[in-house]
Amino acid sequence: MLKVEYKDHIGYENKRLENEIHSRMAAYRASVGGEELTMMQCWIIRFLYEHEGKEVYQRDIEAEFSIARSTATGILKLMEKKGYIRRVSVERDARLKKLELTALGVNMEEGTIRNINQMETLLRQGISDEELEVFFRVIRKMRSNIEIQQEETNRRRE
Repeated sequence: MLKVEYKDHIGYENKRLENEIHSRMAAYRASVGGEELTMMQCWIIRFLYEHEGKEVYQRDIEAEFSIARSTATGILKLMEKKGYIRRVSVERDARLKKLELTALGVNMEEGTIRNINQMETLLRQGISDEELEVFFRVIRKMRSNIEIQQEETNRRRE
């Protein structure tokens, strides 16, 4: 019978770390009242935050996240209802509605950014610059290994 050895198993340890990070991020959102936000809603808030001052429309969200119009409509309506975004008419065309973050949306994103930065600081604690350099070099090599294998698999299928 085959068994998976979990001692020093890369995938297993990676998943455990990912779960810890995800759990702490979810706990943060819950502590500030954002536990009802889905990951897609968080990504949309981030997108709007990063494009502050630019006109962003529903079609931009659809394109950015490769989601259907009906899906985007549902997500955005719920975010508007919860008070994270607002739709604002555009002077040149009353039919167009640009999307903007409300103060609640901005506060949520800025808190999330602070939380991410705190998590990064915690993760790096006690790790030297040299160790981090090796870590990032190794993790990039692992991703490259997977990409190369996937390309080979795709070529064999052609």
